[in-house]
Amino acid sequence: MSYVIGVDLGTSAVKTVLVDRSGKVVAEHSESYPLSQPKPGYSEQRPEDWVDKTIVSLRRLMEDNRINKGDVEGLSFSGQMHGLVLVDQNGNALRPAILWNDTRTTPQCRRIEETLQEKLLGIARNRALEGFTLPKILWVQEHEPEVLEQAALFLLPKDYVRYRLTGEYAMDYSDAAGTLLLDVAGKAWSQDILAAFDLPASLCPPLVESFDQCGTLLPAVAEQAGLLAETKVFAGGADNACGAIGAGILEEGQTMCSIGTSGVVLSYEERKSLDFEGKVHFFNHGEKDAYYIMGVTLAAGYSLTWFKDTFAPDVSFDELLSGIANIPAGSGGLLFTPYIVGERTPHPDSSIRGSFIGMDAGHSLTHFARSVLEGITFSLRESIDILRDSGKKIDKVISIGGGAKNETWLQMQADVFNAEIVKLESEQGPAMGAAMLAAYGCGWFPSLQECAQAFLRASRSYSPNPETAQQYEQLYKLYRSVYGATRELSEQLSPFRG
Repeated sequence: MSYVIGVDLGTSAVKTVLVDRSGKVVAEHSESYPLSQPKPGYSEQRPEDWVDKTIVSLRRLMEDNRINKGDVEGLSFSGQMHGLVLVDQNGNALRPAILWNDTRTTPQCRRIEETLQEKLLGIARNRALEGFTLPKILWVQEHEPEVLEQAALFLLPKDYVRYRLTGEYAMDYSDAAGTLLLDVAGKAWSQDILAAFDLPASLCPPLVESFDQCGTLLPAVAEQAGLLAETKVFAGGADNACGAIGAGILEEGQTMCSIGTSGVVLSYEERKSLDFEGKVHFFNHGEKDAYYIMGVTLAAGYSLTWFKDTFAPDVSFDELLSGIANIPAGSGGLLFTPYIVGERTPHPDSSIRGSFIGMDAGHSLTHFARSVLEGITFSLRESIDILRDSGKKIDKVISIGGGAKNETWLQMQADVFNAEIVKLESEQGPAMGAAMLAAYGCGWFPSLQECAQAFLRASRSYSPNPETAQQYEQLYKLYRSVYGATRELSEQLSPFRG
């Protein structure tokens, strides 16, 4: 029996999955690590925690399931995007990693926009947002210049872990696209952007494809992980790129909706000249010479978690959502906007805040719960509209993540998006995408598409109900009007937030 391993390095935990040649997930294991928030808006982690917990997770995956180490042919990675790891000439991390959800870099974003102006979208294809890597590098340049002077390379989270496992530096195009330093269409580090901020080209690691082999395991690491030193290690990709691969989004016309802490609408794209004027993200795919368009709702699943923890902490998610199917579309006139931590698409706005509108004494906890789901789904619909406006036909969407775990929510997506929603038989998201990159890299399949055909199977589909879809169309128009109506008010309230 032969296996590959997918390693998904998330924000709160690392997950490893063991996958056989049929695409069956034979075993999985996860290990959590802490998040540090030393100041308001700061979000950091120790890179060593990622390495230690990845090795522990690999060892437990092998030992707990009694897997012969010689049966594992290769492994690959999916990783949280944008996080900045600076290493010295010996490969040691110089400071804690600054993560994707760190918001300290607003001044640096304005500096990038003022310096590059229209060149930014022409080269990097994305706006300067606090989550991206270049603003973090500029923050270190301004506030910790002695650290940047010692830095030999910058790496992203999964690339640091892979370096520690193999001793080789690399960064794949899909993750590099989220740095604002990559010429996305040209697939090369932008000398213009580097020069504009006095950054040496030597700070950037070598670029590779997601399925390229980046060495084998160091002997000491292999022993700790319970694997052979000759186990092949492949580059891997950004979590959203791997999520796309794991959902089979590998051809034109394929779109997915992923609802986790944040929410993502992602569509495959081959036209590298397509210009969305920064309204959505445009990144390199894990598939060679392909791209993906992505819209993001910052607080998707997080809105539901916040609501439960605040208003129903003693009930489970299943209990909270158990009665939503009995509440008609529109939640009895209650409308929620999920801007509780700001918003990304189509409003790149860190100041806007969420709202419940239309509350009355007849509303129950279940009305509010359904309203939260509707608000999240309306926000994701805004990204789908941008894709449709570009000429894309979106009549089928693969749903993964938390939004695929509740049948009422799946039907709601079908009605709000006015598209068929497909749920996969076994949905492992980015971890499966990482495993598929390893399987393809090991030569199990001649293409990622053929790997997807063998590994992924649909479980059930949900078609839009015409009457409900029409109701949601009217509600969606009301939802879209809320942002403009509350934008100024949100700013005026900001001094009172503490």
